[in-house]
Amino acid sequence: MSNIYESAEATLGFISSPCLTKVELRVACRGISDRDALSKPDPCVVLKMQSHGQWFEVDRTEVIRSSSSPVFSKIFLVDYYFEEVQRLRFELHDISSGNNGLRDADFLGAMECTLGQIVSQRKLTKALLKQGNTAGKSSITVTAEELSGNDDYVELSFSARKLDDKDFFSKSDPFLEIFRINDDGTESLVHRTETVMNNLSPVWKSFKVSLNTLCSGDHDRELKCTVWDWDSNGKHDFIGEFHTTFKEMRVEQEGKQIQWECINPKYQMKKKNYRNSGVVILNHCKIIKMYSFLDYIMGGCQIQFTVAIDFTASNGDPRNSCSLHYIHPYQPNEYLKALVAVGEICQDYDSDKMFPAFGFGALIPPDFKVGHLGACKKTTHVCVCVAGIQGVVEAYQNCLPKIQLYGPTNIAPIIQKVASSASEEMHTKEAMEYFILLILTDGVITDMADTREAIVHASHLPMSVIIVGVGNADFTDMQILDGDDGILRSPKGEPVLRDIVQFVPFKDFKHASPAALAKSVLAEVPNQVVDYYNAKGIKPKCMSDYESTRTFSP
Repeated sequence: MSNIYESAEATLGFISSPCLTKVELRVACRGISDRDALSKPDPCVVLKMQSHGQWFEVDRTEVIRSSSSPVFSKIFLVDYYFEEVQRLRFELHDISSGNNGLRDADFLGAMECTLGQIVSQRKLTKALLKQGNTAGKSSITVTAEELSGNDDYVELSFSARKLDDKDFFSKSDPFLEIFRINDDGTESLVHRTETVMNNLSPVWKSFKVSLNTLCSGDHDRELKCTVWDWDSNGKHDFIGEFHTTFKEMRVEQEGKQIQWECINPKYQMKKKNYRNSGVVILNHCKIIKMYSFLDYIMGGCQIQFTVAIDFTASNGDPRNSCSLHYIHPYQPNEYLKALVAVGEICQDYDSDKMFPAFGFGALIPPDFKVGHLGACKKTTHVCVCVAGIQGVVEAYQNCLPKIQLYGPTNIAPIIQKVASSASEEMHTKEAMEYFILLILTDGVITDMADTREAIVHASHLPMSVIIVGVGNADFTDMQILDGDDGILRSPKGEPVLRDIVQFVPFKDFKHASPAALAKSVLAEVPNQVVDYYNAKGIKPKCMSDYESTRTFSP
């Protein structure tokens, strides 16, 4: 049994290399062709990274409506490794109105380069290539900046009063942009607020931005703030601007209200009695200490890893070599490869290395009733805890001859079970346990409504869900759970609090790099851990506190 485990581990060939530094990438495009004579494109840029010949999405920008030369406020954060050739691909898509997904989007062009090229030049501008690698008139500019050691964030909220009215039949639709003035005099967009419709005294939503992004950690760095009147054709009307620094903003922390006159330089020069085009008020300024994933891990936070395996009949008879559950003496099946790939990494963050193992969709002896929990060992309906990933592998192999594959593919009970444990951890209000549930399944789930409900509930808890689709089934409908093409909602319409699901079809990694699967499905977990605890205001435990409360096995 162990030889299969070792074979799977060797097949996937785990490689680890320390991150040299983190780099922020800002993106802007120019000269994008209009969609037609009456409308401009609604652009969005998708960043992909190559791993052993295949491209995997890393992140994407916001969608900017009606713009042929967009400057995106979204900042890509990328780990930079000096010893690796990190190939990047920036894809430009025109997103149809009312839909932020890529399924119905128009591909406008792409640019490929290496991270080293961007870093060495600091600003890289290249033509966007269309289908067939033909260059059009549009181009993309990517600017790189090394992330400083200051990871603190600042929470800001602004409002305005008596802004100029730029519309004839209604009031202005104002939004605010904040730019950082760089050492070379150029401007970098830091944040763009939402648009408040038909209102000359808007109150914009509060937002968080890192101090590094806002002012490069320099509190005296000049910031330029511009107020616009939004127009649907993309030709926004300039209302006014003002200049400030973060040092000036921090006065608000002392209980003193701070405001700026919004000035239109043209009006100021032409109109004798001109005072301003309105007033912008800083309502709230708060520095938030942001902790890293390693802060929590080194403070004693344990990753509680749980695996659930699909035992439905669609996998095929395990005794047949065509079955997805067929156990070859030396060649691991896809279930084992995925299990080992993810579990090998997660088990390093769990001190006792005792993993709950679930099975679902099988008929369990002696009465052969459908069991959806804990079919991985003996005939019990409860979750079985086994030692280490090798223990999970052995439990999986042991149970196959004793069960009858059946159905249906219901995963909501599994999510609810892990969520119950995560809920107990949430009430401690300490960063001691974060739960990762790995679900391995060969088909589209049959309890989609219940699963959506369970995920929305779990998004409030310290847990993440990884779903790996095994086999060659069409997993298109499973993408809805991932949330990458829009916000996942429960059947009642409640949105997820945060994105906690990562879905990956294993077939995409059959010929990929040894560690590509693990890298893909686990890439979002550190940020999910940090986002959860930071949003709750939960600090990492000090190492001294952790050592005094931790119990060690003899």
